[in-house]
Amino acid sequence: MFGNIGFPELLIILAIALLIFGPKKLPEVSKSIGRAVREFRRASDEIKGKIEQEIQASEFKDIKDELKKDLTQDITKEVTEEKEDEEGPKIS
Repeated sequence: MFGNIGFPELLIILAIALLIFGPKKLPEVSKSIGRAVREFRRASDEIKGKIEQEIQASEFKDIKDELKKDLTQDITKEVTEEKEDEEGPKIS
């Protein structure tokens, strides 16, 4: 949960916070920090979700463009073949 912070480091951080804020303010400060961390996580998850949506939309657009290009090429090829069939074989 805390990354590379171990139990001894966590105890030192708590002891320093206790000295700085005192025993009466520590619970209030802890709640405020907890709310801030929670809000930060919520915001970062929202941003991450929007980025993933944009990536997905971009991929769908690329696929759509590729399909459109392939379809256009196929139609052009079919029309060209039909014209050649109607005109008959070309004699040079």
